[in-house]
Amino acid sequence: MTLRIGNASGFYGDRFDALREMLTGGELDVLTGDYLAELTMLILGRDRLKDPAAGYARTFLRQMEECLGLAHERGVRIVTNAGGLNPAGLADAVRRLAGRLGVPARVAHVEGDDLKASFPDSLTANAYLGGFGIAACLREGADVVVTGRVTDAALVTGPAAAHFGWRPADHDRLAGAVVAGHVLECGAQATGGNYAFFRPRRQDLRRPGFPLAEIHEDGSCVITKHPGTGGFVDVGTVTAQLLYETGGARYAGPDVTARLDTVRLTQDGPDRVRVEGVRGEAPPPTLKVGRNRLGGFRNEVVFVLTGLDIEAKAELVRAQMTDALATSPPAGVRWELVRTDRPDAGTEETASALLRLVVRDPDQETVGRALSGAAIELALASYPGFHVLAPPGKGAPYGVFEDARVPQDAVGQVAVLHDGRRIPVPPAHDTLVLDDVPEPPLPAPLPPGPTRRAPLGLLAGARSGDKGGDANVGVWVRTDDAWRWLAHTLTVERFRELVPESRDLPVARHPLPRLRALNFVVEGLLGEGVAAQHRFDPQAKALGEWLRSRHLDIPEALL
Repeated sequence: MTLRIGNASGFYGDRFDALREMLTGGELDVLTGDYLAELTMLILGRDRLKDPAAGYARTFLRQMEECLGLAHERGVRIVTNAGGLNPAGLADAVRRLAGRLGVPARVAHVEGDDLKASFPDSLTANAYLGGFGIAACLREGADVVVTGRVTDAALVTGPAAAHFGWRPADHDRLAGAVVAGHVLECGAQATGGNYAFFRPRRQDLRRPGFPLAEIHEDGSCVITKHPGTGGFVDVGTVTAQLLYETGGARYAGPDVTARLDTVRLTQDGPDRVRVEGVRGEAPPPTLKVGRNRLGGFRNEVVFVLTGLDIEAKAELVRAQMTDALATSPPAGVRWELVRTDRPDAGTEETASALLRLVVRDPDQETVGRALSGAAIELALASYPGFHVLAPPGKGAPYGVFEDARVPQDAVGQVAVLHDGRRIPVPPAHDTLVLDDVPEPPLPAPLPPGPTRRAPLGLLAGARSGDKGGDANVGVWVRTDDAWRWLAHTLTVERFRELVPESRDLPVARHPLPRLRALNFVVEGLLGEGVAAQHRFDPQAKALGEWLRSRHLDIPEALL
């Protein structure tokens, strides 16, 4: 008995037509949509400040207008976290839509994640719920289930638990579904999107299809996609997504802690990867709570420095701006000189460097008119060739993401059915305090031999992302000999050398031998989270590609 679960959205703003494509492209039992991220919750929170009836992903409602009837005809159930901060509001909107379309869809929702009353200084505060609220809705006949903040993997564990009758103590089965859900959650990232080894490929990567999982009763699954869709699924694409935004070997959630160090991946045919062997443990006794608050106001100006004396020009304008802002200096000031210039350049643009000034302060005036006035007044009184990419504005609010923990029983999760019945969902009672896994034994190092200075990316793939203010970089290789080299070469010390931004920050390395992978977590690299725009790449999306571009001595036998 197999349950086919597909995904049609990896974020709020993903490909609009994907939902229809997944419904028409092949057989499915359940179709999920993941619309939420830390930044999305902040955006929805600001929406609700303007309109209390808002707070959900309106894109989903437009997609349902096109596809609700199609899903009903094909017997496909829809499960989504598009409810955001207002799952009841979105569920009501879908019911009204179903009535207008004449589709007899039973719509349920899950609530209880909203903890703003317990964190009154937050714009949003939501616990990450598990999949058993979703399972309760499906067991009672729901055709559409809308949630607020659940873990991304819960969109898969809930339907699987409902279909197979799993209970909270079925840790291995639930852990297998968590791994499947984690692979599916980011959509086309599992089918060749954002993939390190994207060239040379015979497959068409212009429009990758969305992934699906064929889940079995024992928790194992096959990751695949609909026939004829773009992209590809192989052990590498699944490995990359498994490493995305994770930490150590224990991947904790509200229902189960999945052991990523037990995952076995094998190619099961074209565009089919078998995932098995996943072990699970009891979940932690606490739930994660994601909090967003307004941190103040932010502004920036980018000075263009062209031709000769780039460093001296940067020094001059920096001194001028520091003097101009001295009367009321912003609380936070960050300068960054980006040397995009080239000597003897053939175009003015390629002869230019960018000097970026970012300021933050609780007071909008301090980063608004004061900054813009100071920058504009230098137009005829600074370095030769003075100009900026765009004049600074009045300053915009920025958000800060923080996480907290609350006891499992501090959250009252409820499944609200289509007929108004409310089913309380009990918290996990069998829990286990989370602890690091002892470092596994590493393979024997490669014997000495000739080496060549070359980019790490000739040998290793990488994928990186954000969790609040922390960044993770998963690095993997495709052969056993490459793993023998990587495991002994890419130490924390070598990582810090290759990624200088991490030198003064805590860095943890987590080996995952079955995946031939190392996962690095850099604490604090992203400051106060993506909404604070702390660095050039605020979600660390390209941090892995930067690491792959760095040169080191690689054995010639591996190249």
